[in-house]
Amino acid sequence: MFKLVRENIRIAFGSIKSSLLRTILTVLIIAIGITALVGILSAVSALENTMSDNFSSMGANTFNIQRYEFEVRRGGGGERQKINPIISYTDVREFEEKFTFPYTKTSISFVGTRGAEVKFENEKTDPEVTVIGVNEHFIQNSGLKIEDGRELNYFDVTNNNNVCVIGADIRKALFPDDRSVGKIISVRGVKFKVIGELETKGATFGNNQDLRIIVPIQNARSIFTNPRINYALSIMVDKEDMLEGAQEDAIVTFRNIRGLTPVEENNFGLERSDDLINRIGSITGVLGTIAWVISIITIFGSSIALLNMMLVSVTERTREIGVRKALGAKRGTIAFQFFIETIIIGQLGGLLGILLGIGVGYLFAAIVDFIFVIPWVAMLWATGITFFIAVISGSYPASKAARLDPIESLRYE
Repeated sequence: MFKLVRENIRIAFGSIKSSLLRTILTVLIIAIGITALVGILSAVSALENTMSDNFSSMGANTFNIQRYEFEVRRGGGGERQKINPIISYTDVREFEEKFTFPYTKTSISFVGTRGAEVKFENEKTDPEVTVIGVNEHFIQNSGLKIEDGRELNYFDVTNNNNVCVIGADIRKALFPDDRSVGKIISVRGVKFKVIGELETKGATFGNNQDLRIIVPIQNARSIFTNPRINYALSIMVDKEDMLEGAQEDAIVTFRNIRGLTPVEENNFGLERSDDLINRIGSITGVLGTIAWVISIITIFGSSIALLNMMLVSVTERTREIGVRKALGAKRGTIAFQFFIETIIIGQLGGLLGILLGIGVGYLFAAIVDFIFVIPWVAMLWATGITFFIAVISGSYPASKAARLDPIESLRYE
C-alpha cells in the first residue's frame, strides 16, 4: 500500500512538472485567497494584542471618569460617542477631596500640548512631545513603569517642584550616551529636573507614547493656561472585590459635583479598562469577519480554478489512463492518483499563501509599530481550508478519470 502511495506521489509530481505554468498559476490563485485570510487575521491579531497590552497594563481594577461616553444604539446599531461638558479643574479637585472610598487612589491628569519642543543645552527634540500635568498617582494608575530614577511623589506635586519624568525617546534624542536622571531640560522656557525615565511603550496609531513628559499638575497649569482644558480622572481600587462599590460611589460623588438632580442623566462617562479591551475585541471581531468574507470569495474562485485544471488534466491524459487500465490499474488506483495530485497542488498553494500572509501581517505590524505574533490559528485554518478545497475540487476529476473506458481511452488522440 505504501509503495502504491509513493508511486502515485511520484507520478503526481511528474504530471505537475509537465504542466508547470498551469500549475504555478493555479497555486498562485489558491495562495491569494490564503494570503488574504492569514494576512488580514495576522494584522487584526497584531492590532488586538497591541491595544490589549496597552490597556491591560492599567489593570482590571481601574476605571476612568471622562468627558466622552459610549452609548449602545437601539436596534443593534452599534455604539455612538456622546460628548459631555468638559471636566474642569474645579471638578477634579472637588472630586479628589470628596471621594474617600477605601483602598482607592485617584489620578488627575490633563494634556497640556502634543507639540512641545524640549531642549537640553544645544540639543533639542522635534516639536512633537506631549506634555502631561499629573498628580502623584498618575504613573501607577496608568500602568506605566520607571526604567531609571523614580516617579513623581506627593511632595513633588504639593510643593510644585520643577521636576519631570520623561519618555524613552526623549532620553535617546537629548542624552544618547548618558543617563537622563539629574539633567536639567526646558519646556517653553521653564526648566525641569529629570527625576525618572519611563520604560519603552512604543507607538499606537501613530501616537508615540515614548515622546512625553510628565510634570506636576500645577506646574503644567502655569505653562498651559487654556480655560477649556479637559481633565481626566482615573481611580484604581486595590481590592478588586470592592470595584463595583467604588464605581457606584464615584458616580454619586461626581453627580453631586455636577449638581445633577435624581431624574437627570449623567453628563459624564465612566469606563473600566477592561471595557476598552472588550470594545477593541468587538472591533477586531468585525475585521476578522471581513477577512473571512474576502477570503471565502477568493478561495471559492481558487477551488473553481483547481477543478478546471484537473478536468483539463484528465482530458489531456486520457490515453495515459487507458494504458494504465490496460496494464491492470484499478479504478481506485486511477482515482487516487488524481486525488493525490490535487491535494499536492492545494497544499503548495496553501503553504505559499501562509508564508505570504505572515509576511503581510509582519510588514503591517512593523509599519504601525504593533506587537506581531505568529497567527497559529489562522495557519491551521488555512491548512484545513486548502485540504478541503483539494478534496472538493479533486473528487469529480478523480471520479471521471476512474470511470473512463480503457478501450475508448486508448483510441483517444
